[in-house]
Amino acid sequence: MHTNTLLHPLSLRRAEPADLPGVLTLLSDTAEWLYAQGVRQWPRGGFGPERIEPLIEERVLFLLDDELRYLDPDESAPPVATIALDDHADPEFWTSADDPGSALYIHKLAVARPWSGSGLGDALLDWARAAAFSAGLPWLRLDCAKANPRLQGYYRDRGFRHVRTVDLPHRSSGALFQRSSEDVPTTVFRDLTVAELISA
Repeated sequence: MHTNTLLHPLSLRRAEPADLPGVLTLLSDTAEWLYAQGVRQWPRGGFGPERIEPLIEERVLFLLDDELRYLDPDESAPPVATIALDDHADPEFWTSADDPGSALYIHKLAVARPWSGSGLGDALLDWARAAAFSAGLPWLRLDCAKANPRLQGYYRDRGFRHVRTVDLPHRSSGALFQRSSEDVPTTVFRDLTVAELISA
């Protein structure tokens, strides 16, 4: 585990409208890093507010905060990580044969570069797995870049099974993965979210 997670207490919470600038910064930084790696998963420069505001309004975007930043009232650092978790199956990828309502879906998973390698991505995937279990759903699903074998390997190493790859010319994503839900305890961060079913 990276020393950051030992020295900096972390907490997970739902994003609020005031968090939008920090989320956009984190996603923009992540998108630029992906581009530097030759990955075209996300738009260069990140996402516009019109893509993120609905996630905040629907209460399905979650932020991982470094609690020490609250000691400085002038600190405006972006969140340590972000993840969206909902029941919105992308209709271009998941068909009726997949029983789209049987899963929760991960979107916008990103970890700030200074926290890379700290295990936070793994911890958020486990948290999402437990959320799907709590919602009574058998699956946790995601889609990722078709041309990124490294990222696909990352998900395989964490227990996700490749379902299929949907090759649409207008989508860089399309490699579909799923993992069974399970009640996995989270010890890396404090979960401040309210246990509830996530609904559309």
